[in-house]
Amino acid sequence: MIRFKTTIKVRYYECDPMGVVHHSNYIRYFECARNEMMDAWGYTVEQCQADGITFPMASAELRFHRPAMAGDFLTVTAEMEKLPLAKLVVKQQVFNQKGELCCDGVVTLGFLSAETGRPTRCPERLLAIMQAAQEE
Repeated sequence: MIRFKTTIKVRYYECDPMGVVHHSNYIRYFECARNEMMDAWGYTVEQCQADGITFPMASAELRFHRPAMAGDFLTVTAEMEKLPLAKLVVKQQVFNQKGELCCDGVVTLGFLSAETGRPTRCPERLLAIMQAAQEE
């Protein structure tokens, strides 16, 4: 299993007039955690694209449990139970600073050839990095 977490501060512009995080921002928080995880591995999204692979979101399912508020420091997690072949399934959670679950969900990303736009396998380079992360 691969696990990663990061902290994100809620900015006021991400909130409605009552200071509650707008639901659309949770998907951004999820993406931020996934990108930071790749950065921590030393293989950025930009490097993956330079290797000729893109990985757009194929699906996202989110459940909301309690509101996050302006100024909160959120812990956002990303967890993968198995190594990807043609798609990457990531379970994610958002907790407030009290440790209360605000949102959880599952995001599925597909691997596409940047040249053809057609489905492809996970790049070998990324797979090797993820295997090493799984063993840590």
